Order: sequence, then C-alpha cells, then structure tokens
Amino acid sequence: MFTGIIEGVGRLAEREPRGGDVRFKFETGDLPFDHVQMGESIAVNGVCLTVIAFDAGSFHADASTETLSLTTLGELPVGAVLNLERAMRPTDRLGGHLVSGHVDGLGRVLSVHEDARAQRWRFAAPAALLKYIAKKGSICVDGVSLTVNEVDGEGFEVALIPHTVAHTRFAHTQVGDAVNLEIDLVARYVERLLGNPGGQA
Repeated sequence: MFTGIIEGVGRLAEREPRGGDVRFKFETGDLPFDHVQMGESIAVNGVCLTVIAFDAGSFHADASTETLSLTTLGELPVGAVLNLERAMRPTDRLGGHLVSGHVDGLGRVLSVHEDARAQRWRFAAPAALLKYIAKKGSICVDGVSLTVNEVDGEGFEVALIPHTVAHTRFAHTQVGDAVNLEIDLVARYVERLLGNPGGQA
C-alpha cells in the first residue's frame, strides 16, 4: 500500500524488451533509498512494481503485458521523469489516502490554468471510471493523491499547490499527456457491497 505522497522524482534509465514484456531500470533521483530490499514494492507513476535488482542509485523491475497495456509505462520514453514512492510502513503517517498502486485506467490532461499561486488541472477520464470520482473525494493521478474539486461527464478538476508541482513530475507534464488514474479504494468496495447485499460473491 501507498499514500499518494510522492517521496522522490526519478527517471526511466533503460527499457529492455524480454519475450513480450519489459524490464525497466529506474534512476531513483532524490528518492530516499536507504535499506531497500529485494522484492519490496515501489510505486512508479502510481504503478506498483517489484524491485528485482538495485544499486545505490537505481533499481530494476519487470512489467507484464497487462501492466504495459493499462498504464503509461508502455509508452514512456527513456529519460521520462517519474513520480516515486516506496510502500508505506505501519508506523507511517497517512498524509494522502490509501493507494494500492493498481492503475484503473488512463486519463489525459485537458487544460492547466493559473489560480493565484496554485494551478487548476483538468483531466479527461474514461466513462467507466467517472462514476467512482466524486467532488471532494480522492483520486490518484500518476501516483499523486489529490482532492477532486469538480467532476462532470467528461472528466474532473483538481488544484495543485506550488509544492506539489515543484516536487512531482507535474512540473514536466503537459496538456495532452496521458496519466495513470487510480480511483479511491472505498468507492470500489461500496459498489461491491451495494451490488451484493451481505457481501456474497
């Protein structure tokens, strides 16, 4: 599990096709990387990946064809800037919201407007996901926990404070770019329970 609070910004260093899927090498940039362990989870632009090798400034992870087809990792070029977060520990503060690192679909940046010192970002989202996105609810965009300001039939809007823009890949994201979206876990379970009284499968 993750919190959606980005710990560091890194880069995609290498992508190596392997039998239909891909092995990635990620530079950790300013991510605190002490005591990393084999097999631990790191969210890369909101995608939960497993560390299979590492050194002092980078780690390797494999991505399946499913992950490549459902997230932006399949298209990101070498050198792309990345949001990084290591898995939360039981003693961590939950500064964002509970994030699984399992991307639900792709969105796209529709517009960016200045709003005093903040910025208002508008994203398109698939219709299948929009029903889970609620005003003042939580949404995870490229691994960043954000609060939804507005939502309509096409997409949703959030406000980014200067700190968020400066310390995430949003500083490099442009109108038209694809982004990874993960809806709030609570929305999934509420639908499941309402659709299946008593929790029966």
